[in-house]
Amino acid sequence: MNYDLLLQSDHWLSLNYSKTFIRAISMSISDPSAAQTPLLDDTIDGCLDYKGRPVRRSSSGCWISASFIIVVEIAERFAYYGISSNLITYLTGPLGESTATAAAQVNAWNGAASLLPLLGAFIADSFLGRYRTIILASLVYILGLGLLALSATLGSISSSGGQNADDIALSSSLQFQVILFFSSLYLVAFAQGGHKPCVQAFGADQFDTQDPEECKAKSSFFNWWYFGMCAGTLTTLSILNYIQDNLSWVLGFAIPGIVMAVGLVVFLLGTMTYRYSVKGDEESPIVTVGRVFILAVRNRKTSYSAIAAEEEARGILATESSKQFKFLNKALLAPDGSKEQGEVCSIREVEEAKAVIRLAPIWATSLIYAIAFAQSSTFFTKQGATMDRSTAMGFEMPAASLQSFISLSVVLFIPIYDRIFVPLARALTGEPAGITLLQRIGSGMVISTISLVIAAVVEMRRLKIAEEYGLLDKPNVMVPMSVWWLVPQYALYGLADVFTMVGLQEFFYDQMPNELRSVGLALYLSIFGVGSFLSSFLISAIENLTSGDGRDSWFANNLNRAHLDYFFWLLAVLSAVGLTLYVCCTKYYIYARWGRTF
Repeated sequence: MNYDLLLQSDHWLSLNYSKTFIRAISMSISDPSAAQTPLLDDTIDGCLDYKGRPVRRSSSGCWISASFIIVVEIAERFAYYGISSNLITYLTGPLGESTATAAAQVNAWNGAASLLPLLGAFIADSFLGRYRTIILASLVYILGLGLLALSATLGSISSSGGQNADDIALSSSLQFQVILFFSSLYLVAFAQGGHKPCVQAFGADQFDTQDPEECKAKSSFFNWWYFGMCAGTLTTLSILNYIQDNLSWVLGFAIPGIVMAVGLVVFLLGTMTYRYSVKGDEESPIVTVGRVFILAVRNRKTSYSAIAAEEEARGILATESSKQFKFLNKALLAPDGSKEQGEVCSIREVEEAKAVIRLAPIWATSLIYAIAFAQSSTFFTKQGATMDRSTAMGFEMPAASLQSFISLSVVLFIPIYDRIFVPLARALTGEPAGITLLQRIGSGMVISTISLVIAAVVEMRRLKIAEEYGLLDKPNVMVPMSVWWLVPQYALYGLADVFTMVGLQEFFYDQMPNELRSVGLALYLSIFGVGSFLSSFLISAIENLTSGDGRDSWFANNLNRAHLDYFFWLLAVLSAVGLTLYVCCTKYYIYARWGRTF
């Protein structure tokens, strides 16, 4: 039998598992002594190894497997932030776009990259499986990065054409460069859509939630996952941005492609240690959840007394979960109110649908945090570009490298959070993770709001210094204010990420049914996708409202005449409103406990 993993299907894995299980039972019947062998004693329900056999807990999964997966995530984040962190500089520099246009395009691209995981997660959970989706997405990623490097090469050629070059040829070359650049850019976004939700879900799958110790390790995994991710980002911001600004954009786009290829090789090396979730030929869980909503709508005229009778017949105990969103319980009956005719949903299917709808208020109230998060790679970077960026070592720090303070803050604080804060909080609260996931998310929102207030105050000081030195109409002259003034707002952004970003990741993974966890992580990512689009819309609207009658807009190309401080104050107020709504929503949230026995 061919055990080539890349050619396996999840259906074949399920059949092979069934055959192995039946063979084990047959052996125990024919040979009683065989029943004493620990064939399945160390196995994990619902998981197989790379050859389709029952997987052993002692020789698979956990941190051994997670380490390989974390490495490929570090490589992917290195590649992604190698583009996104300095994208506004490339757009306003070699491509010659205005600040507002470039910021809107960066937000639009980030939004697409964060929404496409919904498609990638659907394909992974319904068809390909997470392992193969990761491989295919990585290959597309490498292709997109290679084409980006090629587009930058075309820009270098056209810029060196000289004064005697044909103007029409140069214009055509530039147009082709722009088309190739944005096509490659969105190819990377498409690849990230398949890569991002599957890698993290596949990594969390290596921990068995039915085992108390592995469940605690899984919570720790999300912390160290983000630690590794930010370590990759920190490397990018420290090295790659300098290469892009001072050496070559071609090299700056090519290096991420090489790193991504190395990450894919490392991921493949871990193939024999991974735990693969069993997936049979059952219908897509997304279709199942959708059917619950459809049947509930069809049965909207069904009386609640009929639903109560059905619940009693099925032995459903009255719980907080069963009482919440009771209209979905109507999916337990056929459209005509009988049980014999028509298609009905099971209790578990109804509970899965309720789990999905409970996430909606948390998702919506997290959008303001996502809008604030989008500013670190756009206006924070442009803010720093006007300030004194000289260092003690005698070189000028690239403005985009200031984002490294976010990653540095995360790298420094996550070990403190995981090894000190969580044990202390666990002793006080009894929660396995120290505090609840919703409390963790809300804490980060508070810190993010404080960061925006600090950003507004620092920008007010920068504008005042520019006025004092007569630099209001000299945008190309450095404002005599040290860039280190920006460090607190960046550091607090990183601290907020440790709470909110990691908390959202674990929350949307943990609170989704097992079959929908890639979709859960895609929903988490979509928060930042929609947030980026909202940020882009907000910027465009403010640009139009504040730039009329010969006035300088809040986002004028001359930042000394702009008013980024007003924008930061607006975001701080919106964040406070969003936090208030979030706290109200959390009071009515009921946690799901999928697969936990403790």
